[in-house]
Amino acid sequence: MANNTAAQTEMPVFYLKEEHHPETGTMLGFWIYLMSDSLIFGILFATYAVIGQNYAAGPAPTDLFDLELVAINTSMLLFSSITYGFAMLQMEKGSIAGTQLWLAITGLFGAAFVGLELYEFHELWSLGATPMRSGFLSAFYTLVATHGLHVTFGIIWLVTLMIQVAKHGLIPANKRRLMCLSMFWHFLDVIWIGVFSVVYLLGVLG
Repeated sequence: MANNTAAQTEMPVFYLKEEHHPETGTMLGFWIYLMSDSLIFGILFATYAVIGQNYAAGPAPTDLFDLELVAINTSMLLFSSITYGFAMLQMEKGSIAGTQLWLAITGLFGAAFVGLELYEFHELWSLGATPMRSGFLSAFYTLVATHGLHVTFGIIWLVTLMIQVAKHGLIPANKRRLMCLSMFWHFLDVIWIGVFSVVYLLGVLG
């Protein structure tokens, strides 16, 4: 009887009673996602390079783009990247309040960016510069709107993580998620610098 009891206590356990999530697997998977997203934007940039000068006797970039407005919009996204960095510093210090504060500021900058982009689109449409007008405008709207959608989804993700941090604190899972969002947010920053340089600067000054 004693031998049976000892055998039962030494039996291996083939399941985990607590959730196990390898951090390296998540980060690797997210890097793969970012690389696939890079391919999407690479295709959109290539498309713009091919048909971006097909104006179909319609308006050209010099007739449409307001560089001052775009520069302000660019600064909103750049500032949001800086404030997200502050949020990560507060996360490393274990400060929930500080992390939440800088995440909220980041979200506001991101919302300002999206709002100014929608305002720009509204102004262009009011001038008759719709995606159907020319190949240039089709490529422009597709590239810029795709980036804008990414920022919008990033804001939704950010708000979701703020709720998770408020509910569960800075547990390892939330830290991992915040790290993934950090990579995503900075990735969008880099893509926008490309959009600003290729589409707006070269379009107006080139």
